[in-house]
This record gives sequence, structure tokens and C-alpha cells, in this order.
Amino acid sequence: MAAKPPKSPKTSKAAPTKVAAAKAPKAAKAAVAARPSADIRRVADLLKQVSDPTRLQILMLLAEKERNVSELCTDLGTQSQPAVSHHLALLRHGRLIEPRRDGKHNFYGLTEGGKELASVVDSVVG
Repeated sequence: MAAKPPKSPKTSKAAPTKVAAAKAPKAAKAAVAARPSADIRRVADLLKQVSDPTRLQILMLLAEKERNVSELCTDLGTQSQPAVSHHLALLRHGRLIEPRRDGKHNFYGLTEGGKELASVVDSVVG
């Protein structure tokens, strides 16, 4: 009995196979991966700034109106003045808030980035 010749691969141009369909999501992932890593890093840093519940609460309080440290301590209830000042410093370094001097007091308000982030948080929280 003679050996049969090996079958040649099909070269038809039929509809895409499951393998080709599976590659489509990879293209979408590649588009996300193509995003500049500096942008992703910046967003990650912003989210780290508000990952602490107290800082997030401060951000939301400042979305209502400007406040000084004493007002924030009162509104937060259990936080000491040094703790609130520390949280404010971190938010300020993250460029989410900015101080405004008025006499002896610094009043803190949101920057444009802080307002945008507070808006996103408000839409998530409801």
C-alpha cells in the first residue's frame, strides 16, 4: 500500500475563524497599552492621593466650599489638627487643593483637577 501524500493547508478566504476573532480584543488591549505611560502614572498618583478615606472626605468637603484647618477638624470630628494638616499637605502636593491666605488663616479650595476628581467621586457615590 502506497503512503498518501500529506494534506496541504487550506488557503481559502472564508469567514474569519475563532482564532482571528480572538485577536480582535488583543488589538483593543494594544490600544490601551499604547497610551503614554506618563498619563497612566499621573492618574494612578491622583488616585493614590484620595485612597485614604480622610483625604477623600476632605476633598468632598472642599467641593462644597473653602475651609480652613479648624473648620475641617470640626467637620471631620475625630481628626486632630496635625493629622488634618498632614492630609492637606499631601493633597496640596498632589495639586488637588490650593491654599489662599486670609489674615492668620489659610483657606483651602480645590484646583481644577480637584474639582474634576470630586465630580467623579460624587457621581460614583451618588
